[in-house]
Amino acid sequence: MLRIIPHLGSQYVEILARLQPVNPISVVGVFISTIRFATSSPSTSLRDLKSSAQDQLEYVLTEDDDAPLLTLDNEDIKIEVKNCVIDLLSRFNHHIESLLNASQDVVSEMTMVCDMHSFLSDISWVCQILTKMEMMKHLVCYWLEASSNIIKVTEKLNQDDDMPETRLKVIEVTSKVLDEVGFGHVIVPTAMRLSLVNVWLPFVQRTRPLLEQANSESEGGSSLQIDSEIWQGLESSFISILLTLPSASQAEILAEWLRSEHARYPDLTEAFEAWCYRSKIAKRRLALLDGISNGTSSQVPP
Repeated sequence: MLRIIPHLGSQYVEILARLQPVNPISVVGVFISTIRFATSSPSTSLRDLKSSAQDQLEYVLTEDDDAPLLTLDNEDIKIEVKNCVIDLLSRFNHHIESLLNASQDVVSEMTMVCDMHSFLSDISWVCQILTKMEMMKHLVCYWLEASSNIIKVTEKLNQDDDMPETRLKVIEVTSKVLDEVGFGHVIVPTAMRLSLVNVWLPFVQRTRPLLEQANSESEGGSSLQIDSEIWQGLESSFISILLTLPSASQAEILAEWLRSEHARYPDLTEAFEAWCYRSKIAKRRLALLDGISNGTSSQVPP
């Protein structure tokens, strides 16, 4: 078709119009409209369309053999994505605060649970988009600041542990946040890294056995698919963050981990061994330095 139709005359050229490259301005316009819709809170009747929009955006941003439809360094796109994420997190934060202040009867209503799950699903999806665009910093900072309230609401929603789907979604988002911090993609101060471990490590330890139990007790196979990569990623991230903390903070966390009934997961043995080695070597080096300063030794510490 591409070779023959152009030779048939100008009246037939329109047949190929839909195959021509799209104007970049039009692509940006479609992207902006789609990201706005994909991060909105439409009515129930439009949720399937919203899910489709999210899938297509992810496809457009996926690197493959075809030339990309748009460049991710486009400032208009970055600004729009940032604004959409800020709006999504603002609505999520308002929902969190509403649940914190609501009575248990209200919190237990299915609509509140569904809204919470919907927000978390959107945030989990947004993490994939932001990672591709190297724009995770804003979401990471929000998640760090809101961690305590998110856990309180999640525990409040799951007092009878009969709604583990919410916990799983929280874990999914947290794993992506921990990955960004643990492997240096987003740099945060030491105090925030310490808070991140202290807040989320106990929650993750409590959550894994609850999800495993929900799967084992489910009849006909559980709808909860616990991805082993999530757990492995969380474990690696905790270890990476832990190894960047001051030695005294590491000691407190490791001591609490060893006392915990959930010491089986995550396995912090690698961090524990590194702490023991570093502590022992540090003691020897400090002793050598003291000896040099007192003139009792001429040996230079390794």
